[in-house]
Amino acid sequence: MTIRIQATTFDSLLAEHLPRTFPALGICVIHRGEVALEAGWGWLDPPTRQLPVTTESLFDLASVSKLLVEVSFLTLVEAGAVGMDDALVAVIPEFGRINPRAIDGGQDPHTRAFLPAEARFDGVTVDPTTVTFKHLLTHSSGLAPWRSIYRLAGENPPPPPQPTEPYDLARWQRGLAAMVEFPFVGTVGDTVRYTDVGIMLLGEAVARLFGGRLDQAVRALVLQPLGLRSFTYNPIQNGIPRERVAPTELDNHWRMRRVWGEAHDENACGLGGIAGHAGLFATAGDVARFGQAWLSGDSRLPVGTALRSLATQEQVCGQFRLGLGWMLKAGRDSSAGDLYSQSAYGHTGFTGASLWIDPERQLVCALLANRVYHGRHPEGIHAFRRAAHDRIVTAIDRA
Repeated sequence: MTIRIQATTFDSLLAEHLPRTFPALGICVIHRGEVALEAGWGWLDPPTRQLPVTTESLFDLASVSKLLVEVSFLTLVEAGAVGMDDALVAVIPEFGRINPRAIDGGQDPHTRAFLPAEARFDGVTVDPTTVTFKHLLTHSSGLAPWRSIYRLAGENPPPPPQPTEPYDLARWQRGLAAMVEFPFVGTVGDTVRYTDVGIMLLGEAVARLFGGRLDQAVRALVLQPLGLRSFTYNPIQNGIPRERVAPTELDNHWRMRRVWGEAHDENACGLGGIAGHAGLFATAGDVARFGQAWLSGDSRLPVGTALRSLATQEQVCGQFRLGLGWMLKAGRDSSAGDLYSQSAYGHTGFTGASLWIDPERQLVCALLANRVYHGRHPEGIHAFRRAAHDRIVTAIDRA
């Protein structure tokens, strides 16, 4: 029996959060391989309300982008092109050029302030050649969570380019030159520190192993086989009208414009819009279909059963419970809510995107919102995610 979730399930919840927490929302729920709900709410142009959200609206996925890059890497592992325990320098040799590497405190991603190193690392150095791909996937490499790489990549980027305008590879190359030389913030394997820098380097490795750009690798390894056509980096450059894209923050600090049709994340945007940690846009429907392909072991996604199982088993636990790229449900305050099973896994994105999968219920849910539209620190998205997931599970269980 195909279960249908009514859009009215969210009426009271949306009355609380739309447009205060976010002005635009897309949801797609798949249960036992069938779409139970696919809908959009709100407006892509809140001041004029001329562009209602539809199921074809694209949202900035922020860190949910990491999943596509990480799964691309796992397809290369399955194909024998690389090993999980191979050293990063086997693919990016320049990462080992400065050895040993110093330890500092990194930067706060919100204030941009440079932080002091932990006292326990006084006088300690790191051998970068000991960083493996598993360390990157589990955020246990000791690399800094965040660095202002976009400041090193070139002048402030202009507004999104016109369709067919060439990709600015030079920005990425300048950023990469800095990434491979940054100090660490801890020793390799010491603890979990969620790091954009590590996944940016993983994205570069995927591109080199594939033999092309990262966007070409992700498309060839994952998106084209699964028929997921809405996923794109740099949507306007790739011919998608801005009117189909949910806008994000009014950036009064760097770009000095409303971010609309370009990556909200500064490092992704500043390095040309194509990066391992952020930059992808997609519809809620396609994000959910990606999750369903992973859950079902779709043969078009060549990651074998054993590797898929490892990817969603706890590999490390610290700041997060992590498999190989996938975040695992942890504690009683998970964004997956209270009713998803403890075997649930997924990922969230700073812009308001999330994908959560409950294998016990055969349930996939993509919630895409632009919660940064009102600024970087609006409250409510965590509470909304939890409540929405609980309502979805309740509707499924009662049907």
